[in-house]
Amino acid sequence: MLASLGLLYWQVQNVAVLVAFMALMISAAALVYFMRPQSSESDLEHADPADWAVTRMVADQSDIGLAITDRAGRLVCANELFTKWFNGPSVPPELPLQGGGNELLANAGRAAWRDGRGYAEGLRRGAAEYNAKVVRAGQGDEYLLWQFKPQIQVDVIDEMVRMVGGGGGRSLSESGILSVVIGGEGRIRASNQAFALRATGGTDANITGRNFINFLRSDDKGTIFFEREGRHGTPVRLFHIPLDRDKEKAPALILLIDDDGGMVERGKALEQVESMLSLLPLGLALTDRDGRFLFLNEAFAQTAGIGEGEQPLYPGDLMIRDDKSAVADAVRRYASGPAMAGDLAVRLRHGGEEPVALGIAGVRGLGEAAVLLSIKDNSEESKLKTQVAQATKMQAVGQLAGGVAHDFNNILTAIIGHCDLMLLRHAPGDSDYDDIQQVKNNSNRAAGLTRQLLAFSRQQTLRPQVLQLPDVVADVSNLLKRLITANIELDVRHGRNLGPVRADPGQLEQVIINLGVNARDAMPNGGIISISTKSYTASEIRASKSDILPIGDYTALIVSDTGQGISPEIIGKIFDPFFTTKTVGKGTGLGLSTVYGIIKQSGGFIFADSKLGTGTTFSIYFPVHRLTAEQAEKATLNSPPVKASAKKELWGTGHILLVEDEDMVRAVAERALVRQGYTLITACDGEEALEQLAQHMGGEEQFDLIVSDVVMPNMDGPAMAKQARTQYPDLPILFMSGYAEEQLRNSIDLDNVAFLPKPFSVAQIAEAVGEILAEHAK
Repeated sequence: MLASLGLLYWQVQNVAVLVAFMALMISAAALVYFMRPQSSESDLEHADPADWAVTRMVADQSDIGLAITDRAGRLVCANELFTKWFNGPSVPPELPLQGGGNELLANAGRAAWRDGRGYAEGLRRGAAEYNAKVVRAGQGDEYLLWQFKPQIQVDVIDEMVRMVGGGGGRSLSESGILSVVIGGEGRIRASNQAFALRATGGTDANITGRNFINFLRSDDKGTIFFEREGRHGTPVRLFHIPLDRDKEKAPALILLIDDDGGMVERGKALEQVESMLSLLPLGLALTDRDGRFLFLNEAFAQTAGIGEGEQPLYPGDLMIRDDKSAVADAVRRYASGPAMAGDLAVRLRHGGEEPVALGIAGVRGLGEAAVLLSIKDNSEESKLKTQVAQATKMQAVGQLAGGVAHDFNNILTAIIGHCDLMLLRHAPGDSDYDDIQQVKNNSNRAAGLTRQLLAFSRQQTLRPQVLQLPDVVADVSNLLKRLITANIELDVRHGRNLGPVRADPGQLEQVIINLGVNARDAMPNGGIISISTKSYTASEIRASKSDILPIGDYTALIVSDTGQGISPEIIGKIFDPFFTTKTVGKGTGLGLSTVYGIIKQSGGFIFADSKLGTGTTFSIYFPVHRLTAEQAEKATLNSPPVKASAKKELWGTGHILLVEDEDMVRAVAERALVRQGYTLITACDGEEALEQLAQHMGGEEQFDLIVSDVVMPNMDGPAMAKQARTQYPDLPILFMSGYAEEQLRNSIDLDNVAFLPKPFSVAQIAEAVGEILAEHAK
């Protein structure tokens, strides 16, 4: 018996080794199959069908779901876990997933065919969540291996089924312990050989799915027997351990031992129970009627934070002071009277503020033992809930910031525009000139804050260009030198063979400045700020085995300092908005969140590494940009207006239709363009604009250009433009908006369309209109 218990204990303690071994067997089996020589069609017709059967047999030993598909998208092989999780042999990416999960799987599959590997995270099916990894395999790269790993384990019944039906159940059988796992409806999910033998008379009988209670009976005194053995059979003692206390009829682990008609010594029975509880992965303990510990297993000690050599006397010793009396009262209540079960939400002395579930059940017939305690570690589940709540909150804050920034841009457009118009009537030196200039300067500062909000919500207007990172670093280095103190050294180094990247140079300069200023503040006594660039090939990314970076070529920008460093408790929060470690008045908490928003909107990735006392390193990876012929043509058609220059002529002629729902913005744009010589007709929404088009396009004063807002009530700008283009396909259109140009261009599928971001000045709208009309005249 001791040998059997030792074997089971070894198995439980070496689960990680066993899983790694099975994963290795699966990889080897798949490799052997995929690396065999290519066969002709006739060979395939006569292929041994047992090849895939062997592959599946090995794959069934894994604790992750596996499936193999060919280039035609057909399911070739799948293990038992995959079919169990996804209701049969479904074909990826056509699985019963929620929230766009199959679209994420399809993208991962395409990435695997292209790059050899793809990833999909957050695949939800009901309460379960999975991460998927897709790998291209086979001698001719003709197959995809889909690997699904659960992230949220919603029920321990699967773990119990595997234990009881596997080696753990065999070890319990050798120890004389009968074990069964039943569902909430009372039907058997798994049992060990000892139970099957007593219940049916044979070890090979399939009793899965049958009603558990049908195998047992009890007499008038409550003594339990097996139905097959009758009254003269050996009575058994039954222990019922619920696996989900949140349900009234929960799945349960049933353990039975021979009672020998009450002849077994109570101490012997208690010893057997303790041996049995020590093998289980659940946190379990026994107390006497006064609440003193008699036994607790390793899982209980680990969850409760009991140190090596520590021997607590009462369960209340493990709780915070406020929960001690409640636990003591509950234990005494369940120790007497009829056997009952319940649970409490308590906070552990070493477990922080997060409560854990303490299950309490009365037991009888085990001598001193009167109460069975079970404890469940909810820390990971609570952490996941907190992360989901935080992500939801951040998404809501981002949407709010984007909406507020859009409305604020309209207000700033009106303020800046009216300031420009007033400055045209006042010369420098006038009494009002300086006041108007001050209002305009403050409005431009507000516009910068708006751009930060949009950067955080990843909705800012970007002007992406194909550029080299060393050129951007060189342009911003002189400014950064003026911002850092004399006792700080700036070290700039560049790698070789750097590929071009596509980003907004102005926003990229803001990223470097923000990181440089943060590094300066982290080194009050001086130090070194290092800025370097480096090239990473696809093979280097693949060798790094990163779960975040897709395989491809990257150009990296690395900013590091020799400052105080960031503690592990804080580094996970540094990109959160409004989070700052600086004193009040010295930081808004938007710097790093703005950096994160700019990098993500530009298609890049940012990582922070730090160690207290040695400094911090921020690594930014941009995909190397390669422009195809089709993209080059589209970029030419949709090229944005060039920034206004004071040397350019702003006067012009032409008939313009101005569409804007905000009265103040419409008034500023109208006055600005009329002053430059243009003739304007205005409309407050898309429907009125179409009416104006119908009235004027057939006559002498037909429109040369439409200047329109994007987001408007009734009919928005893109819908109006599409309908106008059906009759006037060559009519140029200039859209104005405070939202991100990249997002708008994805939703506006029209050629010959330009974009002007808000807020804009009088000179900027005049120049944009002039350039479009000049280009159209050619």
